[in-house]
Formats: sequence, C-alpha cells, structure tokens
Amino acid sequence: MPITALIPFETKALSATPDATAPDGTAVRLLLSLRGGSVAHFELPAGAVSHAVTHRTVEEIWFIVSGRGSIWRRQEGLERIESLSPGASLTIPLGTAFQFRAEAGAPLSFVAITIPPWPGEGEAVPVHGPWRPTVAAGPV
Repeated sequence: MPITALIPFETKALSATPDATAPDGTAVRLLLSLRGGSVAHFELPAGAVSHAVTHRTVEEIWFIVSGRGSIWRRQEGLERIESLSPGASLTIPLGTAFQFRAEAGAPLSFVAITIPPWPGEGEAVPVHGPWRPTVAAGPV
C-alpha cells in the first residue's frame, strides 16, 4: 500500500456536549470515521420519543449503553416493536423505517456505527411511525 493511501490513526474521547441534533431528534456526539463507516454516541432524553425516519444510503448497527426504551422498525411488510436495554444491539438495514422512545427515569444512550459514513443533510427521510414525536428534529 503506498504511503499516500494511509489514513492516520486517531483517538477521541466522548465530548461533554452534543455536536449536533440528529434528524430523529437525538443528541449526537461525533466519534470517529474511516472510509467505510463512522461511529457516534446518541442520547434521547428520558420519556422522549424520536421522529420516525428512514435513510437513503446508510445502514446502522446500534449498541445500547444505558437507559431503557423500545424501537419500532418496518421493512417490506415486516413490522415489529422491541424492547431496548443496556447490552442489546440491533441493525437498521438500508430501507428500514424506524422510531424509538426512552422510558421515564433515564435517557436512552447508544453508540451507532454508520456504514458508509454519515453523508450529511438529505440522508434522513421522515416517515410515519407509531408514536407522536416529543423532541425537535435536527436537519433532515
């Protein structure tokens, strides 16, 4: 591999304050990114409900860090609501509509890997979900 193709390795701590608000309304703390994917920390306030969205080009893998809640996902006729708790992981394949909510008492926090890296505004598309959102959406 030529030296010019190397990407320097990085280390980054979780920031104390959010970097952005996601299109679904979660607070986003950006972590790191490489050519194939990116990772970020997300937090939905206790008792809050996100906006329902689907993605145009990215897929995600989530790992629940703290809090409890539930997620709704819909994909080609398959629709399900599942519980979320620390230690659970889940996928959001391309074309999946999703919405989630946090139980009262503690925020729902998770780390998500986005494949490929999040491209920016225009990626998320609002959809109709099962719950009424309670947080302000970030740029779609």
